[in-house]
Amino acid sequence: MNIKRISTMILSLAMLSVGLFFVQPVSAQENFDADIAAEYSEGDVNSEVMAISSPEELNYEDVTPKFLGAELYEQDSLLNLLIRFAFNVLVSWIIVQFFYYRKSPRRDYYVTFMLFSAVMFLLIFMMENVSMTMGIMLGLFAIFGVIRYRTETVPIREMTYLFVIIGTSVINGLSLNMTYTNLLVANAMLLLLMALLENRSLLKHQTTKLVLYDKIEMIVPEKREELIADLQQRLGITKIDKVEIGHVDFLRDVAFVKVYYHLAKGETNTINQVTKMNQYNG
Repeated sequence: MNIKRISTMILSLAMLSVGLFFVQPVSAQENFDADIAAEYSEGDVNSEVMAISSPEELNYEDVTPKFLGAELYEQDSLLNLLIRFAFNVLVSWIIVQFFYYRKSPRRDYYVTFMLFSAVMFLLIFMMENVSMTMGIMLGLFAIFGVIRYRTETVPIREMTYLFVIIGTSVINGLSLNMTYTNLLVANAMLLLLMALLENRSLLKHQTTKLVLYDKIEMIVPEKREELIADLQQRLGITKIDKVEIGHVDFLRDVAFVKVYYHLAKGETNTINQVTKMNQYNG
């Protein structure tokens, strides 16, 4: 299944959530009008029976199907779950599709982020005791610890987006007492902030490249301009902002040089610091 099909499925799920939002059923509690009940209770016929002041006095019979003492179906709760789940998936998809995947087209991380979002939301939503905030925080740190201390580490950009996805899912899962408007505004603020930070016209990104340089006679400070000109020509970089000289191997006449420059519009580079094949995890 390619990314376009995944995006189509997520958009369909979002449209379904919007439809469910507008067809939420109205309960007997919302239909009850105490003034109308009091008006009818003033009559002579069965006035004692009709004198109702609250819907609880109607004593509706509980017809919810149950199995082994547990309810099988509760319409309001189910609709709330479906709407919030679809909304959370939609927000996560916008973050991954338009902010992360546009610059780092990694399908493995795409799937990972979306699954993390869905699982974390359901985990938080299904917890009845919301007061276990400290336990949730410790659990998140445990997740980050497992990810960080593996043999193959996660790049900083992917780690940041993973934290954003998990945090967004926790916010959407814990906001049971929050109105849909407040929930929408909170997520919109997050998306707006990410759009501003990812906008290169507002925040220019300086990248680096680690080069094993062979002309060791050029690393002296007196020839710094010649060194930069040679690196620009050999690397195909229009302008190098600055260079730093690292480890020098006089036996092989090579030195590590760190090059600072700005990427052209639309370009990305995720392997600048890779110097050996075993460091590449793409």
